[in-house]
Amino acid sequence: MPRDYSTVGHWRGGFDEAALQQWAEGLRNQLSAPRISLGLVFMAPPFFPHAAQVLEILRVHAQIPLLAGCSSTGLINGAEEVEEDAGLVLGLFHLPGAELRACRFVQDQVEESNGPGYWHLETGLNPDQVNGWLVFADPFHLDCDTWLKGWNEAYSPAPILGGLASGEPSEQRTQVYINGDVHEDGGVAIAFGGEVGLASVISQGCTPIGETWTITRAERNLIHEIGNRPAYEVLLETFNGLPATDQKTARGNLFVGLVINEYLEEFHRGDFLIRNLLGADPNSGCIAIGAFPRTGQTIQFQRRDSSAASEDLSVLLENARKRLSAGAIYGGCLCCCNGRGARLFGRTSHDASTIQQQLGPFSLAGFFCNGEIGPVGDRSFLHGYTASLALFLKK
Repeated sequence: MPRDYSTVGHWRGGFDEAALQQWAEGLRNQLSAPRISLGLVFMAPPFFPHAAQVLEILRVHAQIPLLAGCSSTGLINGAEEVEEDAGLVLGLFHLPGAELRACRFVQDQVEESNGPGYWHLETGLNPDQVNGWLVFADPFHLDCDTWLKGWNEAYSPAPILGGLASGEPSEQRTQVYINGDVHEDGGVAIAFGGEVGLASVISQGCTPIGETWTITRAERNLIHEIGNRPAYEVLLETFNGLPATDQKTARGNLFVGLVINEYLEEFHRGDFLIRNLLGADPNSGCIAIGAFPRTGQTIQFQRRDSSAASEDLSVLLENARKRLSAGAIYGGCLCCCNGRGARLFGRTSHDASTIQQQLGPFSLAGFFCNGEIGPVGDRSFLHGYTASLALFLKK
């Protein structure tokens, strides 16, 4: 697809109706595409009072038939991450042969849901009509874990990607956008169907340490035994096996990785769901983690810091590049944890620039999240400290 069939622009100013109209028209005029399939918009909290007006301006003057997005304190524009005075970002994408459908969902529906059929009726879409979902949701008025579990049951193995909006740090208030409407609860979801699908790169910011083990006794979120030995003993052995420099960085930054698909012959990056190591008791020998592991599940300890996060993203992008054919990417959406960026890497634009260097150039819009959504294996999960990249591809 020609490069000028999609684009992303960054508006750095405040609300100025005439100037925004001119900017949106200029962005649209950069494209030779006969029509826009999808617009993605992400706005910083200063736009809250004007959000509905902004959406209408963008829809009309950039000629967008389907517009979705959310609020965030930090935005992503191509290879640039804007973490201060972020303004707004607008991505325009022409997706040949795509069948796109948008829907909104709220907490009442999550509570009413009684199985996959409920969501098929609510969305009007069956699994065979959906290649993947792109989702933006409010983290304060929606039980995202329960919602995601229900959508996995309804649409797995189609990937569900996206993130949870952010807003003023002092207020539990965010916005989600669908066409001209502004909502402060629930979420919006875009179904990708037809000839366009979603591919994912989910970098959870960790590098594996030690070897893989089998959990041999677990109870709720407590792991009592690993490899028929006290779990604490295995953890301590793994930590002591690290070089002294790695022990220093790993202290306080240890996590666990749980394999989701046990039928793989070998386990690599991307096969593990990363979860917090909450505590370890040398007396009882058990460790507590932020998940409910299964007896028989494969586990590997993980280390998270800036170098581990950088290594993880680079390796996963290299794997993705090998899988993708040249020119296959129509565009993408990057949802990054607000704990990444300059806070983690000591410089801005680490994730966005790395993605463009290894997969680009392509039009990439995105934002910094209160939680990231993406698949591990054939199910999607809510993550932390993660870069969730959704790539729009020819199916």
